[in-house]
Amino acid sequence: MFDGAGAPAVVADVGITGDRVIAIGALGGAEARRRLDVSGRLVCPGFIDVHSHSDAYLLIEPSAPSKIHQGVTTEVVGNCGASAAPREGAYRMPSDWRDKPYPASWRTVAEYRRLLEQAQPAVNVALLIGHNALRAAVAGYDDRPLSKDERDCACRLLEQAMEEGGRGLSTGLIYPPGMFASTDELVALASVAGRCNGIYATHMRSEGVRLIEAIDEALAIGRGAGIRVEISHLKTSGRRNWGKLDQAFERIETAQAEGIEVAADRYPYTASNTDLDAVFPAWAQEGGRDALLGRLHDATDRARLRADLARSRTDEEWGAITIGSTWAPGNRRFAGMPLPEVARILRVDPIEAVLRLVEKDELRTGAFFFGMSEENMERILSRPYVMIGSDASIRAPTGPLSEDYPHPRAYGAFARFLRLALDGRATPVEEAIRKMTSLPASHFRLRDRGVLRPDAMADVVVIDPRTVCDFSTYAAPHRLAAGVDCVIVNGTMVVENGRLTGLRSGRFLAAD
Repeated sequence: MFDGAGAPAVVADVGITGDRVIAIGALGGAEARRRLDVSGRLVCPGFIDVHSHSDAYLLIEPSAPSKIHQGVTTEVVGNCGASAAPREGAYRMPSDWRDKPYPASWRTVAEYRRLLEQAQPAVNVALLIGHNALRAAVAGYDDRPLSKDERDCACRLLEQAMEEGGRGLSTGLIYPPGMFASTDELVALASVAGRCNGIYATHMRSEGVRLIEAIDEALAIGRGAGIRVEISHLKTSGRRNWGKLDQAFERIETAQAEGIEVAADRYPYTASNTDLDAVFPAWAQEGGRDALLGRLHDATDRARLRADLARSRTDEEWGAITIGSTWAPGNRRFAGMPLPEVARILRVDPIEAVLRLVEKDELRTGAFFFGMSEENMERILSRPYVMIGSDASIRAPTGPLSEDYPHPRAYGAFARFLRLALDGRATPVEEAIRKMTSLPASHFRLRDRGVLRPDAMADVVVIDPRTVCDFSTYAAPHRLAAGVDCVIVNGTMVVENGRLTGLRSGRFLAAD
């Protein structure tokens, strides 16, 4: 048994009554309604996915198969500035959420929470409030500073969302309209979240060329707002930026020494995944979806966009892009195909291929961006303050969540990281488990979770160390992980003998 706090494994029984762990030790003589023999298995707290995008999808597929089969028992959703709630004003949810069938409509966090509780998810859910939702609600997708009244309105909207169950503020500063926000605006909003004991989680303005400046801004927001900081999916993107990692570590660790509570998360892969139109410059994205599509149709704007894209990436970097999910029937054949191959088939250069795909898909094209260092990835994963986040929504091998082309991290991030540890890479096993349990529970203030001790919540995972493995790949993404024998969420057996039981006992984890 691993306690989740980083201690070496011990041989012990775990006693559960109701939704709590009540005893740990030699419990052979204790009365029990049911006993499980898990000899030779790893027993540990349920894993916490601190960087999830499952907000809306949990209303569609509450059994959460891609995550629960990895041992994930809690998801922190609402990341990268995009949350399922609140939905006010001009805010539009991410494109992959918008075309799905939901059981009902919602607007506020309270309404979303009620729907989620009615769906009875298999996993616990903690919701961050997306900055894009707040800014779009008061100012749309315009590239301009907020007026005082607009900023005050956004702050009131965030305060209401926190009162209704939000756990903090998230930003996605490469996406509209978040990319148009000033640091002062972010400090003002983060201060509201901080007063509610929330956290500030940020997809920074840059993870490559301006990585260090972006870290400096995140830390400045933490200082200015007096709030805990989570740097989302810490990475050094692009070969020319691999050498910046030591400087990034130095910035973070100096801030920690100053008393700022800052940590980070990472997935164990060297390709990122987001919408392909994320490569477009800010001027092209101002005004939102319809404005961007209009610019793609305008000859002058399209020529300007081509020129800006040509300057933004090297030929090597364009060649490191693979197409993910597509939407238009004519584009389906390109899912999983490297961009240079798409360009060859279309008989155009890679930049024109990007423009055509995005235009035809109406901004619903996904992409994998290869360009991270394996060595840097392992160094990041080994840092004591770096936890694991999938950066993915739940998926399922069948049904409406099986029809896209996701990054394999959706099905494999936690199983893959544990396999790395068991094979002697990245970190020792007890440290790997701490990074997936007590570390995120502590930083996100998820009380009584992430540890195995008496009176802790009974989120427990039983894993076969011989077989735990991720099977999802870039070529065949919709494949469940293996080796997770049992998953217990709030004292209820959700997975038994590697199969879903049909029981779901997750909870919405509002702030204390």
